[in-house]
Amino acid sequence: MKKIGIGYEDFKDFTKEKMYYVDKTMLIRDIVEKGGKTTLFTRPRRFGKTLALSMIRTFFELEYDENGEVVDNRRYFDGMKIMDAGDGILDMMGQYPVINMSLKSAKQPDFFNAFIKLRDDIYSEILRHYYLKDSDKLNAADKAIFDELYTRTALEKLTDAETFRTEVGRYSTALKTLSGLLKKHHGRNVIILIDEYDVPLENAWFCGFYDEMVGFIRSLFESALKTNDALERAVVTGCLRISRESIFTGLNNLVVNSIRGGSFGEYFGFTQDETEAMLIEYSLEDKIELVKKWYDGYLFGEAEVYNPWSVTYFVYDHLNAPERFAEPYWANTSSNSIIKELIENADEDVRRELDELIGGGIIEKQIHEDITYGDIHENGDNLWNFLFFTGYMKKVSERQEDDAIYMSMCIPNTEVKGIYKNQISGWFDKVVKGTGREELYKAIFDKDTEKIADFISDLLAKSISTFDSEEAFYHGYFLSLLNGVPRYSSKSNREEGDGRPEVILYPLRPKDPAYIFEIKVRKKYNEMEDGIREAFDQIRDKKYEEGILDDGYAGVISYGICFCKKSCIVELYSKDLLQNNS
Repeated sequence: MKKIGIGYEDFKDFTKEKMYYVDKTMLIRDIVEKGGKTTLFTRPRRFGKTLALSMIRTFFELEYDENGEVVDNRRYFDGMKIMDAGDGILDMMGQYPVINMSLKSAKQPDFFNAFIKLRDDIYSEILRHYYLKDSDKLNAADKAIFDELYTRTALEKLTDAETFRTEVGRYSTALKTLSGLLKKHHGRNVIILIDEYDVPLENAWFCGFYDEMVGFIRSLFESALKTNDALERAVVTGCLRISRESIFTGLNNLVVNSIRGGSFGEYFGFTQDETEAMLIEYSLEDKIELVKKWYDGYLFGEAEVYNPWSVTYFVYDHLNAPERFAEPYWANTSSNSIIKELIENADEDVRRELDELIGGGIIEKQIHEDITYGDIHENGDNLWNFLFFTGYMKKVSERQEDDAIYMSMCIPNTEVKGIYKNQISGWFDKVVKGTGREELYKAIFDKDTEKIADFISDLLAKSISTFDSEEAFYHGYFLSLLNGVPRYSSKSNREEGDGRPEVILYPLRPKDPAYIFEIKVRKKYNEMEDGIREAFDQIRDKKYEEGILDDGYAGVISYGICFCKKSCIVELYSKDLLQNNS
């Protein structure tokens, strides 16, 4: 049984370590035949972009061993689909110098530190091609240029603003310079691979230096991808498509493939057949429906795919514990900062639409592919676009009206729905904690049921529903409201009488009464009075009040509360009222 490769991003490791690999090698053929001079792939995080670039590099790179002999990487592709792609494609194997970079290390608190990380990454590529220093194909002027690339300005000198600006300018064209030197040495144009290009942009937006980072990335890309005679082809990956005007200015040779693109859909993520084959391989075929519910639901072009990170981790976790529950693996690897931004800035319309989505509904929004991080809060549609392109929404259908495209979207699967619920719960807790509750406490002590109901309903109206019709949610919500009642301690499901009341306020002073709250939930507004009756019946039949008095408390006051969506009604329990209503 082959090893499951968790966290492996180097394509060669799958052969070296004899790991299970879902064959995506025909991506190489399609990039050659369908891609542009530069091809940009935008896909959600953890959908195989880094591994794909490693595979592309392994295929194309003209590589030498420590003795200066050409390395034959054909062994890494033995038995894979690309070997049937024909001579035209196979003749390209091992023929090109490659520049390979990831920009993910630039996730830093300010532009200075982010640039230093990017400079280090560029320098690592320069160092990888150190053999150029002794190349007999380069003249003295070329070698002087390489020496300048190879020489970094000391960090302590970069505290001078002018020196720092010079260093930024020098490294903004370093990839183009390195490309030219590689072409002279090898006599071949260069392939450039750039992974996670938008990580520094997202981080810069959140940290407040977006314009500086955009300027550097724009210069880097323009020189390396637009005005570079040494470029054979480039592949760039990221999560979001940043508008041409801000990053890819004038890059007319760019082919963008987003999750709406018609081609390449099956190469990022696992198809139904690939997922089933993997589960069967590891004797988990009885988990096919469970995995589909949790991790399927993404539509990339016309290809329906599963989240590959989650499926792989599921198989890994269930090899020796097949009865384990499914878990939100992808959710736990992402900061979900955008979801937090959405929720914390949600207006009434956004909260209403989130309610619909979490309840299994569908919303329709105009789609804009060219957006920037700075556009997120321009209007509500930009928020939904951002969520769609980063994997938090799934296309159901789309239509065109004049020059605008409108897409119907829903939450793709159980895993992503959990992200919404958990983040929303955190946002809601923040709202609850920031709301003064003295008015609620006074209404409880005054037995003012109308004010109690109004306070709770008003707070619910400001929130986003997460577990409508689930009593546990309302139970926890109401209990959180009672945390901090002066001179009282709130308890949940504590045994009293012949049962366990939902919530009890126990007095810290013996002369004060205890308070019982029995909570019920109904799906229809016209059933809420019936919920109150059920609460009263339970208080009576389970002898909650008698249990409190038997504990020695001076008195007891009981309330019945019934929730329906974002509304509630509250009534004061009395045996006389119960008798009259019977």
